[in-house]
Amino acid sequence: MKPARVFGILLLICCLSMGVIGISHVSGFDQQTDDQKKKAQSQSADQKRQYPALPSETPQKFEPTNYGFDYSRRDVMIPMRDGIKLHTVILVPKGANRAPILLTRTPYNASELTGHADSSHLGPILTGYDNATDVIVDGGYIRVVQDIRGKYGSEGDYVMNRPVQGPRNPTPVDHATDTYDTIDWLVKNVSESNGRVGILGISYDGFLPLMALINPHPALKVSVPMNPMVDGWMGDDWFHNGAFRLPNMSYIYDQQATRGNELRWWTSHFDEYDTFMEAGSAGELGRRRGLEQTGFWRKILEHPAYDAFWRDQAMDRILAAQPLKVPVMLVHSLWDQEDIYGDIAVYKAIKPKDTNNDKVFLVMGPWHHGQEILDGSALGAVKFGSDTAQYFRREILRPFLDHYLKDDAPRADVPPVIAFETGTNTWRRLPSWPSGCASGCSVKPTPLYLTSGLKLSFNSPTSSDHAFEEYISDPAKPVPYRARPIDKPSWSRWLVDDQREASGRPDVVAFVSDVITDPVKISGQPLVNLIASTSGTDSDWVVKVIDLYPDEVAGQPNMGGYQLMISADIFRGRYRESFETPKAIESNKPLPYRFALPTANHVFLKGHRIMVQIQSTWFPLYDRNPQTFVPNIFWAKPGDYRKAVQRIYHAPGEASFRELPLVTTP
Repeated sequence: MKPARVFGILLLICCLSMGVIGISHVSGFDQQTDDQKKKAQSQSADQKRQYPALPSETPQKFEPTNYGFDYSRRDVMIPMRDGIKLHTVILVPKGANRAPILLTRTPYNASELTGHADSSHLGPILTGYDNATDVIVDGGYIRVVQDIRGKYGSEGDYVMNRPVQGPRNPTPVDHATDTYDTIDWLVKNVSESNGRVGILGISYDGFLPLMALINPHPALKVSVPMNPMVDGWMGDDWFHNGAFRLPNMSYIYDQQATRGNELRWWTSHFDEYDTFMEAGSAGELGRRRGLEQTGFWRKILEHPAYDAFWRDQAMDRILAAQPLKVPVMLVHSLWDQEDIYGDIAVYKAIKPKDTNNDKVFLVMGPWHHGQEILDGSALGAVKFGSDTAQYFRREILRPFLDHYLKDDAPRADVPPVIAFETGTNTWRRLPSWPSGCASGCSVKPTPLYLTSGLKLSFNSPTSSDHAFEEYISDPAKPVPYRARPIDKPSWSRWLVDDQREASGRPDVVAFVSDVITDPVKISGQPLVNLIASTSGTDSDWVVKVIDLYPDEVAGQPNMGGYQLMISADIFRGRYRESFETPKAIESNKPLPYRFALPTANHVFLKGHRIMVQIQSTWFPLYDRNPQTFVPNIFWAKPGDYRKAVQRIYHAPGEASFRELPLVTTP
């Protein structure tokens, strides 16, 4: 090929690629395109003549008759003060007139929570999470469920536990203002209502009735937070005393990856123990799953200590500074596997302001998280002799709501505190909490000492011959928090699992009392006073108070020798001196650790024994402490995880004990 021709071809290619000569300007191209279009249109017309279509049998818009329904459903978008609209489902019973409204605000899909069945009856469509169906239906309430901003059908941006206006939220809106605006719209636009609104919910949906107490709307007459999220660092969903709760990584992923939870955390092992062990640290597992794309996970990684980020959001602190305007019923589950801290903390914060003893109420039942709206006759292997959840709904919740929300309801016979007493399986009506009985008794903090020979005694140790018990904690073989394989379906009942498997491990020490000859009752929070040392520079301490059943139990053989946790929690040693500023532990030095366990209302019966178990891992409920001090445990490296010798001291002057809230009678 001649050089001139080669040069010409190359020039043409360059001009085409640089747009100097547009391809659309090539002679005949436009005409060719028009011809092709006409030909295609002609072919399409021929095909239609050759293959005629039957008319569609689907109408452009179908109008349901809802014949025979005992309710009407309205899906509306309620405007907030900043212009954002929130998707809201309103279910009005047929024939309702001057009916009160029961509101639940949720990040869990309002359409799904109000559509559990294709039914013409209100009851079946409400069966499921967050709906105390018998209370709603039998009470004739207008049911309203709303997607919070940023989730499912609502507009706006989603923020996990959106903080109240202030240092953590400089915007003019929060869940308090959204609740106010929602109630304002409802009482003006739902003509069947009597203008009175109650708000209730469980877990995250229980956190929202607490937010509603901040500058509440005048039409809000009662709030029922059940198992609410209150303080995510001290003892609810995200941390307990600084130790991170690994199972909630999947919750964060599901909730924040998409608006409608379309993406789900995936399994990689049948046994969750293996999933978390393989990844090493929580930070590394989050990195592998892409979790750092979500805003809340990044905040957790940045705030492993109890700094202002967590303190400013703690609802007990926030409500302690608010005036008490709306009656509140706090509902607590004694075996709440998710939010066992918050409602008791709120009760302590707001009860002192209830000067007339008529605005703050507390209910405690023998339930897991949310079991109060399900069957409450048993939890795992533990039976209660009656459906305790049904009793709560019929005898406590329904009269309470009716009293405040209905025009002509009688006064509710609900005491300030009603608490189920486990062990005796009896409901107790109490004037306050903690209180052992209605009158004539008191709660006295009483030390139960760890003593030599792995014994528990109400008498302090007198001999220092054997000053401590010792075990080796190995992060490579952490103590499972329940029998393996660990799966999700049984998550709700792990707090009542038999603890025998743990008590037989060499890295768990178990102290046991003598057989009880007279019943021992505790009401309140046991306190841990632990004198311990570690050969490492950081350590976790897990303490469990356990009811050890007799070797054989008549009528229920499977409970023979059962080790039932009554109260248990974890403490991360780096926060011994300050929750905000972690500090390395001085190796091999006995140091005091003092922290509270979850509240209990339990009787250790005659023939039973009290047990205290102590260990340093509780996996994969909590992330492993490397037992070597590192700046941020989320990013601990494989070489940071080391064995440590742990010692629990019980000599005079260095005595470890549990301070039990012992009920005494005159």
